[in-house]
Amino acid sequence: MTLPLHQFSDDQADAFDTLAEALRVAGVDIEDGALTPPGAAGLGVFAIVGKAGSGKTMLLSKLAEALADAGVETVSGEYEGRRRKDRRTLAILAPTNKAASVLRNHGVAATTIHRILYTPVYHPEYEKIAEWLTGSGERPQIEGLTDAALDRAAAFYRTVRSIPGALAAAGLRGSDFITGWKRREDPLDIGFVDEASMLDTRQFEDLKEIFPSLILFGDPAQLAPVNQSGSMVFDDLSGPRKLTLHRIHRQETDNPILDLAHALADPALEFEAFEAMIRHHADRDERIVLAEAADADLMARSPALVWRNATRIRLIHAFRSAFGAPEDALLPGEPLICDGIELPLKYRKKRLDLEARGLIKGAQVIYLGPGQRPGFSRLHVLGAEDPRVSAASIVKIEKPDEEEPFIPYAANMGAVFLHGAAVTIHKAQGSQWETVQVFAPDLWAASRAGRVEAGIPLWKRLAYVAITRAERELRWVTRNRLKKPAGALGTEDLRAPAVPLELKEEEA
Repeated sequence: MTLPLHQFSDDQADAFDTLAEALRVAGVDIEDGALTPPGAAGLGVFAIVGKAGSGKTMLLSKLAEALADAGVETVSGEYEGRRRKDRRTLAILAPTNKAASVLRNHGVAATTIHRILYTPVYHPEYEKIAEWLTGSGERPQIEGLTDAALDRAAAFYRTVRSIPGALAAAGLRGSDFITGWKRREDPLDIGFVDEASMLDTRQFEDLKEIFPSLILFGDPAQLAPVNQSGSMVFDDLSGPRKLTLHRIHRQETDNPILDLAHALADPALEFEAFEAMIRHHADRDERIVLAEAADADLMARSPALVWRNATRIRLIHAFRSAFGAPEDALLPGEPLICDGIELPLKYRKKRLDLEARGLIKGAQVIYLGPGQRPGFSRLHVLGAEDPRVSAASIVKIEKPDEEEPFIPYAANMGAVFLHGAAVTIHKAQGSQWETVQVFAPDLWAASRAGRVEAGIPLWKRLAYVAITRAERELRWVTRNRLKKPAGALGTEDLRAPAVPLELKEEEA
C-alpha cells in the first residue's frame, strides 16, 4: 500500500489494497505509477459500504489522490479536453448538487451524475481558451478578447479549476461559450459514486454503460430509493466486490450524534428508549438539543425533516405565515425544492441546459426574486458551483387539506418547484447541514405504524438518515409547534459566484 499505514484502520487498508490490486489488473498501478491504455472490460463494479463515520469519504479521497499521483486525469462535467486513446481518467460523482458539494468541501473534485451523463458543447473559438488553460494547446488569439482578459482567465483558473469560471473572468457569458448539451456517447474510464444508496436501477445501468470500472460508496443503513422494495443497487454484490468498513472513526471525537445513530442498530431498542437516550445526551452535550418547537429561522436554510407529507405541508404553511408571506407571491429568501422539469420533447436542449445548471429533481434552491420576464424567477442553487440562475418557473405552494396547490408563479413550461422549508427524510438523503431539525412526532407515528423495510423497522431507518444529516448540531423537535422568527427573510447570507455568470433568460 502506497499510503502510510497509520492513516487507515485495518478494514480501510484491506479495502484500499483490494481496490489497488483490481485497478492494477485493469491497467492502473497506483503503487508504481504505471498506466496502460484503458481496455473495454475494466474492473467491473465494486462497492465500499459502511455506516456514518466509518471513513468512506476519507477512503474515496485517498484513492482519488493515489490515482492522480499515478497520472490518472480527473474529469468533470464542465469541460472535457480532447480524447487520447491512452488517457486514463477518473470521474467522482454524487446523485445531487448538495451531495457533490459535501465532497467538494472535503477537497474532492466531485460533480453530479447528471453533469457527467450530459456534456457541454463548447463554441470552437472559445474552446481554444479551455485547451490552453488545461495545458493541451497554445495561448490563443481570440477576436474581441484582449491579452488582459486572457490573463484574468489564467489567473482565475490557477486558483479555481473551473473552465466556465475562467471564461467568465475573461468577460464571457455562459451563452457565449456553451452552445448546447449532448448525451454522452463514448464511455469514460473509472467512476467513483458517493451516496450510492440513493441510486435507482436506471441510474445504475446508465453508469455501468459509461464506466467499465465503477466503485460505489454507500451506507446500507440509509433509506433505499422509492419503488425499489427496500433494496439498494449494491445489495447483490458479494465477496471481494463488496467491502465493508466496520470501525467507526469519528467516535474517537466523542460525537453524540453518531452515538445515537449507531444505537439504532440494537434490535431490542424501542422508540421510547431511543428518545430517552436523546434526552440523556441533551442534558450533557450542547450538540444535542431537545426543542419543543421547530425554529422558523433555521427552516429558511435547513429544512425541518419529516416522514409524512401532511406534516411537511402543515409546517410549510406555518413557516410562511410566521414570516408574513403573502398567499399570491414568494418572499426573497424562501427555500424551494426542484420537483423536475416540465418541457415537451422538442425543447430537449432547454431541458438539458436547466438540468446542467443544477436544476435537477431534488435540488435545493433559494428564491431571490422575479426575473425580467413574466414567469421567470431568479434563483440560488444550493451546492452548485455557479449557483445563480434565472429560469422559467412553475412554483407550487401546497396547503393543508387542499388537494390542488396554489401556484403564485407559473411560466407556460420550465422548472417546477415545491416549497422547501420542510422536506421528507427520503429527499434529505445525500444532503448535510450544520444544524438539522428532526420532527419527532412523525418518527413516533412511524414506530406505531409497525412498518419494516429490508428487515429493519422503518422508524429506525428514518431516524438514522435524519440525524446523520447533522454536521454539528441535532435539534429533536418534540411538539407540533413553530417558534416565531427573530427577523425577516433575506438573501444577504447567500454566496454569490466569484465571477457572476450572466445568463440570458430567453435561453434558460
